[in-house]
Amino acid sequence: MRVNLITQTASSFKFGAKSVPLSLTIRPSCGLPGDYQYATDSAALLRMLRKKTDLPFDTLKRFEGEIYNNPSARLLRVELSESVLTELGYFID
Repeated sequence: MRVNLITQTASSFKFGAKSVPLSLTIRPSCGLPGDYQYATDSAALLRMLRKKTDLPFDTLKRFEGEIYNNPSARLLRVELSESVLTELGYFID
């Protein structure tokens, strides 16, 4: 399933930290309703994206930079398998 990933930096973020606490919104990219909020951190999110997607290194590096520099970073039209979505707690009917 293709989804948009939108991060919000948690209020407990300390500048210079190696990992940023995040609230991740998973939203179907086709425009259907189904937003899901997931609490994570930047290190865990990037590790999952590296291991379980085929996104290019440059795309992941750009997204990582956005996480640290913007209060809201976006990664659009990411293909996530049903097993990855289920692992995150997002269930598909």
